[in-house]
Amino acid sequence: MALQTEAFVFGAAQNVLPARLTTSQPAKAMHEVPERGAVSAAPLAACGLGLLAGTRRQGRRTTQKRIQCCAVAEKEKTKTKNERPVFPFSAIVGQAEMKLSLILNVIDPKIGGVMIMGDRGTGKTTTIRALVDLLPEIPCIADDPYNSSPDEEEVMSQEVRDRKAGGEDLPLNYKKVPMIDLPLGATEDRVCGTIDIEKALTQGKKAFEPGLLAKANRGILYVDEVNLLDDHLVDVLLDSAAGGWNTVEREGISICHPAKFILVGSGNPEEGELRPQLLDRFGMHALIRTERDPELRVKIVESTREFADDPVTFREKYTGDNSEFATSILEAQDRLKEVKTPPELARKISEVCSELNIDGLRGDIVTNRAARAYCAFDGRTEVTSDDVGKVITLCLRHRLRKDVLDTMDGGDKVEKVYRAIFET
Repeated sequence: MALQTEAFVFGAAQNVLPARLTTSQPAKAMHEVPERGAVSAAPLAACGLGLLAGTRRQGRRTTQKRIQCCAVAEKEKTKTKNERPVFPFSAIVGQAEMKLSLILNVIDPKIGGVMIMGDRGTGKTTTIRALVDLLPEIPCIADDPYNSSPDEEEVMSQEVRDRKAGGEDLPLNYKKVPMIDLPLGATEDRVCGTIDIEKALTQGKKAFEPGLLAKANRGILYVDEVNLLDDHLVDVLLDSAAGGWNTVEREGISICHPAKFILVGSGNPEEGELRPQLLDRFGMHALIRTERDPELRVKIVESTREFADDPVTFREKYTGDNSEFATSILEAQDRLKEVKTPPELARKISEVCSELNIDGLRGDIVTNRAARAYCAFDGRTEVTSDDVGKVITLCLRHRLRKDVLDTMDGGDKVEKVYRAIFET
């Protein structure tokens, strides 16, 4: 694949980023020669994830308004003093697997979410908040508790649909993409919704009080230490994330509301693994490790200190990088519908899944979707074998476990089978 811009280079599938590129400095133009199977990309140095800034301009008209909203939102975030400052996404060092998995899920939420497993104190929550922070605000119906979209019916509550069908003029407001933290002690009623006790006592009416799934609609639901959460709650979350709707039956009330969100779970393997049946429901699986390079550790410590001392000034240094990332993500979302996967590549993906003896077809489906999202993120419209190589380990490694006592494969087995099928 020809070099299109000044480029950073992805490493092999297991090392998504070469260590020499994981810097936290503001973006500077750098030139690297692509290695075998590497993908050329635009110089977004602060994060280190490779992507093309977009030499094609055909789809820009459809995203121009959203990009302008993103730029305005970023400017306001830097200036607003009342809001809690968020660490810039482009300033985060390393953890390329996690960042790539999150970005691909934002581009195509139908991938099915991310399970992030790794050491404590490796910036899992910080990275997720940073990604949400750089996304533009979304239009919502002003008085709707489900963040209903004014245009997309699949994320619109039934009440809003009825009002829209009746010709009512629905007021709009713009909100940040919601990010909901699910605490470990949450009950099923709190998650799914329950009866509004106040209205029942004061007005004698049965009314529904939306839960966390309603608030997470069109956003991200983050579950820290998901491996410690009750299995039945994990099932509820996965069902809602897959179907996009939540149905509640409580005390004679039947409510069905949109709950389309990206489910992100994190945990420490030392505290136990999820059952294989639940792991399989997550679209991607990212393994993160504590950074061992002393120089990079020093950079992380220094950037953390600078952010703590003066978050506004620190964020201003990365405003341009964040805007470039946001623009690339928005363009990829619009480009995704044009991306095609050649039949031969789709057949080889299924060959890999068959050779690995993966149960079901989720592995085939998710790998195809993730490869298309990666291709769109890279500024192209036809999937290549390199695109598949960058995502296949993230999509399949957690589907190899057949028994709860098995250990998680680091990805070597997936990589070996991929090379045997794709490189012959």
